[in-house]
Amino acid sequence: MKNISVIGSGTMGNGITHVFAQFGYSVSLVDISAAALEKAISTISKNMDRQVSKGLIKEEDKTSSMGRIKTFTSLEEGVKSADLVVEAATENLDIKLDLFRQLDQFTPEGCILASNTSSISITKIGAVTKRPDKVIGMHFMNPVPVMKLVEVIRGYATSDEVTTQIMELSKGLSKVPVEVNDYPGFVANRILMPMINEAIFTLYEGVAGIEEIDTVMKLGMAHPMGPLQLADFIGLDVCLSIMRVLHDGFGNPKYAPCPLLVNMVEAGYKGAKTGEGFYKYTAGSKELVVSERFK
Repeated sequence: MKNISVIGSGTMGNGITHVFAQFGYSVSLVDISAAALEKAISTISKNMDRQVSKGLIKEEDKTSSMGRIKTFTSLEEGVKSADLVVEAATENLDIKLDLFRQLDQFTPEGCILASNTSSISITKIGAVTKRPDKVIGMHFMNPVPVMKLVEVIRGYATSDEVTTQIMELSKGLSKVPVEVNDYPGFVANRILMPMINEAIFTLYEGVAGIEEIDTVMKLGMAHPMGPLQLADFIGLDVCLSIMRVLHDGFGNPKYAPCPLLVNMVEAGYKGAKTGEGFYKYTAGSKELVVSERFK
């Protein structure tokens, strides 16, 4: 594999692009928005500058890596030479299914189609293509250049050959791939999201405040970030979407999203990306300030 296409230039898409380019691949970054692509390239450049300042890469490595990235607003143009496509678009089933129908049409016959989905069924995605054996999940963790894990999800029809290729490819990116089967939430979010949801219920029911809940988990369970802060970092809308996938997929009331989470998302308080969730976020400040709504 030499040519990688990444679909979506948001946080995950630009991180995935960064890593592939850093490890010598030619990367086509595709997004419908030219402004979003420009922002992504700026983010990748700044993140590589941070790596240079820490001595992780050299300045010439950054220059050559950035030179391997091309941007496209046309999906057809951006994927026509791809050996592997990694889709990192919005976590929405209809959007992903539509994208994979188009990718199946526009990519070379032997191209592997991967999704960075954090919860949506790889089997369901693969079923809308004529190559379900070549459809697989590559669930990178945020921030992609830093986090080692890649959850490799094989759909019901994913071939052994493709799974082996993606496992080896991930190792070549200096990641640690873990193979899992295609069930709601896979492993990471099947375990993580109910914990976050339970933390929100703990707040909702008045058991303890935001700082207290996060402190218990950080100091008592050695988590680097409390579950409510982590929910803000992930995006409360993303957390809600994944809880709904779990709830629908298993039909078990234990996965029902907390009403407080639903209300916050519907009101537009989605965490760090909107400036407020459980905590209040101010540009340029790293101070952790609990939202006035919870004081």
